[in-house]
Amino acid sequence: MGVGRTVLVTGGSSGLGAAVVAAVARGGGRPVVLDRQAPADGVPWLECDLADTRAAEEATRRLAEREGGLDAVVTAAGIDVPGRLADVPGETWDRIVTVDLLATAAVIRAALPFLEASRGSIVTVASTLGVKAVSDATAYCAAKFGVVGFTRALAAELAGTVGVTLLVPGGMRTAFFDDRDQQYRPGPDAILNDPADTAAAVMFALSQPAGCAVREMVVCAEQETSYP
Repeated sequence: MGVGRTVLVTGGSSGLGAAVVAAVARGGGRPVVLDRQAPADGVPWLECDLADTRAAEEATRRLAEREGGLDAVVTAAGIDVPGRLADVPGETWDRIVTVDLLATAAVIRAALPFLEASRGSIVTVASTLGVKAVSDATAYCAAKFGVVGFTRALAAELAGTVGVTLLVPGGMRTAFFDDRDQQYRPGPDAILNDPADTAAAVMFALSQPAGCAVREMVVCAEQETSYP
């Protein structure tokens, strides 16, 4: 990531998003963030609830214009509330799919004019549960399977104009699991990746020259049980 290049990170205040923000800054780039909470001190950001996709589009445009354009977008924002389909409230189920899938498309849609102008790059964040389905995760699997299909179609659509990479991460040691019921939290012996290592893979994708495509990356602990 070259000095001065501007990278928009959704969900950049925590988890993988925060790790990407830190990696971009270390690499000499300029991270900017869309999130509901403030990112690390000094990182430019706009507050945005990504469940409102039209607001996400507007916030993306505002942030890009304010920062003088965009060179890359990393859609790291994601949520999940595990549970059986009949037990997860409809509003919660819809919000998971909206934040994880529809907002990914909304932010990228709004960012496209800026990325086309800079010959920039996109990294979408799916999950190992975007290629392998498990019980009690219908919303999350639906959303992440959707991110996989969306990104593959987007890569074909933007070939030659914007670089597109699909990231498929396994579980990471983040606060992502903290609000879950105990039965859905990783156990004390769970094998999880450091988000900084996954962020390094994102940086590898973003560092490729125009015309060189890293189409897809699976980054997980060697003994990850949710892949393949």
